[in-house]
Amino acid sequence: MSIKIILPTAFIRHTDGQKQLTSQAANLPALITDIDQNFPALSTQIKDETGKLRRFINVYVNDEDIRFLGGETYSFQDGDEVMLIPSIAGGTL
Repeated sequence: MSIKIILPTAFIRHTDGQKQLTSQAANLPALITDIDQNFPALSTQIKDETGKLRRFINVYVNDEDIRFLGGETYSFQDGDEVMLIPSIAGGTL
């Protein structure tokens, strides 16, 4: 089984320029562990001090928010496309 991870431009500098990654992870916690082992610089951007995914990182599986698919308990399927998207806020009125 293989999944594809698609990264936004903001994260590419933490993966030696790779825009897409592949993983054999079965679920989100396993994917975070995989990223931690293979791309520690990216890991620090997506994980908090406790090792959990940061609140402002949104995860989409095949364009569906993972929270509506079961969150961390969702089992990835072969060929899934996973996007890690940081929330962006700010601006002026």
